[in-house]
Amino acid sequence: MTAEVLLRTLRERFDTYARRHAGIAWAEVRSRLDANAGALRALAAMEASGGEPDVVGRSADAGRVIFCDCAAESPAGRRSLCYDLAALQARKEHRPQGSAVEAAAAMGIELLTEAQYRALQQLGEFDAKTSSWVRTPADVRALGGALFCDRRYGQVFVYHNGASSYYAARGFRGALEV
Repeated sequence: MTAEVLLRTLRERFDTYARRHAGIAWAEVRSRLDANAGALRALAAMEASGGEPDVVGRSADAGRVIFCDCAAESPAGRRSLCYDLAALQARKEHRPQGSAVEAAAAMGIELLTEAQYRALQQLGEFDAKTSSWVRTPADVRALGGALFCDRRYGQVFVYHNGASSYYAARGFRGALEV
């Protein structure tokens, strides 16, 4: 996908879902993207893997705009992954093709935190049929676990699983500050 096509796609999504980013003008977003080729590469990777990135707000500390995966379900191109590299290496058989943490880093994005995931759910209903790994606290990860979230019965749930587990319906959502 060319940069021009990506920018057109992002602009159309930005205009269609204005409620996600009230008070943020496309001119500012475009200016930030024009000044940051790395952000465009990351957004292209998010788009190519089915994430449908859109602006969802501003960072509190630096005022940057935040893009997040806004696909209705966990991005199709990022599913069937265990949590991180340590979990992947710990699997002796039936290894998945990769891990969520490393895939996000390769794309230039970060997994959502639980708080970011809950904030995203205020903008729409996401993961009604899928689930998404979220950034897991070090103390949970040290015990072999990892956290994931989904939306069921009108509620957002946080669950735990072994970090080496993977499922066809579990992926990850990412965020990018520009």
